[in-house]
Parts: sequence; C-alpha cells; structure tokens
Amino acid sequence: FIFLPSGSYFCYDNPAALQTQIQGVMKVNTVTFMQLYAWYSWPNVILCFFGGFLLDRVFGIRVCKTFIKRLILFCFKVIFAAGALLNIFWLMEAGRFVFGIGGESLAVAQNSYAVSWFKGKELNLVFGLQLSMARLGSTVNMNIMGWIFSRISQMVGSESPTALGISLMIGTATCIFSLLCALFLGYLDRRAAKILNKEQEKTGEVIKLTDVKHFPASLWLIFFICVGYYVAVFPFIGLGKVFFIEKFNFSPAEASAVNSIVYIISAPASPVLGFLVDKVGKNIFWVMCAVIITLIAHMMLAFTFWNPWIAMSLLGISYSLLACALWPMVAFVVPEHQIGTAYGFMQSIQNLGLAVIAIAAGAILDSRGYLLLEVFFCACVCCEYRMFEVFFYFPGLNMAAWKRSKLQNITAEEAENAERIRQWEEEDLAKIQPMSAFAVRNRYLSRLGAQLPEHYCIHISALKYRSMLT
Repeated sequence: FIFLPSGSYFCYDNPAALQTQIQGVMKVNTVTFMQLYAWYSWPNVILCFFGGFLLDRVFGIRVCKTFIKRLILFCFKVIFAAGALLNIFWLMEAGRFVFGIGGESLAVAQNSYAVSWFKGKELNLVFGLQLSMARLGSTVNMNIMGWIFSRISQMVGSESPTALGISLMIGTATCIFSLLCALFLGYLDRRAAKILNKEQEKTGEVIKLTDVKHFPASLWLIFFICVGYYVAVFPFIGLGKVFFIEKFNFSPAEASAVNSIVYIISAPASPVLGFLVDKVGKNIFWVMCAVIITLIAHMMLAFTFWNPWIAMSLLGISYSLLACALWPMVAFVVPEHQIGTAYGFMQSIQNLGLAVIAIAAGAILDSRGYLLLEVFFCACVCCEYRMFEVFFYFPGLNMAAWKRSKLQNITAEEAENAERIRQWEEEDLAKIQPMSAFAVRNRYLSRLGAQLPEHYCIHISALKYRSMLT
C-alpha cells in the first residue's frame, strides 16, 4: 500500500526533470511545455469525481485500483515516450492525457483505502507515509532522469528525439513495480475482507450522485483550501529548474537538486509530522501553519537572493505538514459510504485549478518573467489564508486528538446500543409471529375436546390444551 504510488509520481514529474531537454529537443516554448501538465489535469476535472463515485457505488476499491494501474502501465508511458521518439509533441500530450485518466483516479482509490483501513487510528500518520513514498518516486525522478538523458544522448550521438524517447521508456520499470504492488494489495484486501467479515460491517447506505449537493459547507471549504495551496506548489516545481538556473546561476544538476528538495524533505518529514498531528490533533492549526510557511518561502524566492535551499526547505516542510493535516479531514465530515466520492470531487477541483494555473503560469513567465510569476503564487496563497477565517466556524475540525478519540468512542458505543436494541426488537417480533391456518384449526379443535388423528401427533406438542386430547 505504501509503495503503490511511487511509480505514478515518478512519471508525473518526468517533464519537470527534463524541462530544458524537452523544450530544446521538441522546440516548444514555456506555454506549450506547461500543456503537458495541463493535459494531465483536464480529464480529471470530470473523471476523478466519477471515478470516486464508481469506486463507492459499483466497483469497490480493489477493482478500481488494479484496473487503473494497468491503464497507467500499458497506455500512458508507451504513448508519451513514443511521442518523443517520433518527434510528435501532440502525441506526448495525448500520453499525458491518458496518464491523467489513471493517475488521479489512483490517488482517489488510495485515499479511500487509507480511510477504510485506518479511520479512527493513525490516519494522519498513514497519509504521511503515503506521501513519503510517493514523493520518494518524485525525488528519484528529479535527480536521475537528467543523468539518464545525458548518457543516452552520448550513446546515440546527440540530444535528439530518439534519446529523449528512450529515456522516457526507461521510466516504464517504475510502473511495472507499482502494478505488482497493486495486484498484491488487491490480494491482501480480499483476504482481509474474508477474515474480518468486512461485508457484514457495512451500513447498507449507498452513495447517490445527488448526495453531492448535500455535502457539508466544511467539506467545500476543504476543497478550496486544497486547490488554493497546490496551485502555488506544483506549477512552481514544474518550472523551478530553469528559475534556479536563470536567477541564481545554478548548473542544471544543482538546479535539479534544489528543485527536488521539496520532495526529499517530504519523504522523511511526512510520517513524523503525520504522527505529530495524530497525537496532538488541531488539524486546522497545522494547515494554517503550513500556509503561512509557504507564503514566507515564496516571498523569499521572489524578493531576495538568499540561498534558495532555505526557501525550498521551508516549502518542503509546509508541503508535508499540509498533506498530513488536510487530507484526513475529509474523513471527519462525511460518512464512510461517501468517502470515495468526496475524495474524487476533491481531486477534480484540484485538477481544475492546476490545469488553469499551469497555462496561466506559462503565459506569465513568457510575457513577464519569474518575478511576476512568484508574486502571482504569493497572491494565491494569500487568498487561501483568507479562507481560514471561515474555517474556525467549524470547531469540530480543530479538535484535540484526545477529544476526537473520546467522541468517536461515544459514537461507536451509541451505534452498538442502537444495534443491540434493534436485534431485541427483531427477536420480540419473531416471538409473536401469526400462527398458520393449520395451527389455528388444531388449537380450536383442542379447546372443543375433539380427538385428532394419530398422524397429527407430530404437531400437537405446541398446542396449549394437550391434556384435553387424551
């Protein structure tokens, strides 16, 4: 479960690791390059929501998970690399489109797995571990893909589309690893369902599309906080390598290293911060801290020439902290049968924001430069900060860990009592079931003192006036 997303995230950031190479080999500007990220996000504006709905209503987590990974393995990576090999940029965009169909739905399924297995336990820690392994794949990608491309270029004799395509094909191995993890996870989940009788624990409630309009206001606020934060992180990382080369005169290797520090820090920090949030609670407080730290990091990058390792390290800490504190909050405000749909809708809104901001960021960079782009990211974070004034009207999201645990125990006890009362009522009803016509006739005859035939003896043990039959 923990290693499952590493292959997907390795592939997601392939363009960021090879930005200068892709722009040089494919001869595209920044706006066109950022379309690789936009095409990843566009299908998920719709498909993440319906993927979450189908996960809740039709297929279940296990089927969705295996299918999605197969889709990523056999479609995306081959199409994306083939576009580079054939020097056809629109084919690379088509590959990213297919990857988007599978990659984000995979994230919905994985979040639903986490809630299904760990709700009421160390959920924040699990989200931290999940992010840690995911970003381990991103970190490896950022630091190794440039080296792979240079070695392949030496083998083929030039930095050509062939070298780029072969480099991207090598990344297929990570998808194979993730596919094997998905299949093994499906087996473990099926086995656990049999041993723990999970089917008997279901409430019988079924998600409906119309339930979306009844989502609580706190959930919608979580959605908008999510998109407001991530549009200031992922598009920047996608363009960060060239930013560090131009502003700080870094070499390509140094630029890749500092651009990947967000993911390097998140790998070990996410489990630690997740454990901290589990023990302390106060999720809203931690999310607010993450937003403030992110704003400070972007302002340092925009208006100072301080060593960018400081700002990027702060960004890595804030990114880890927000993921550990924000994503588990969905499970606090919706019932379990709506979890997949809620996470799907959250991913959909996030991808809508990422698709729009990716295009806007490329246009701002080409026309105005990196300074205005950083000011734009600071404005996004400031807008997100203003939303927190509304967040404090929902105190249930900012409970201390011990208080939430106590509340969950009380709720579980009340549910157990209600189930016990229901069973008693069913047993009482069973005792007063109406008698059959045959039994009523025999009872009537017994009161009259009538002699019943011998072959009726099998039934008279239940008669009230047996002594009158002798």
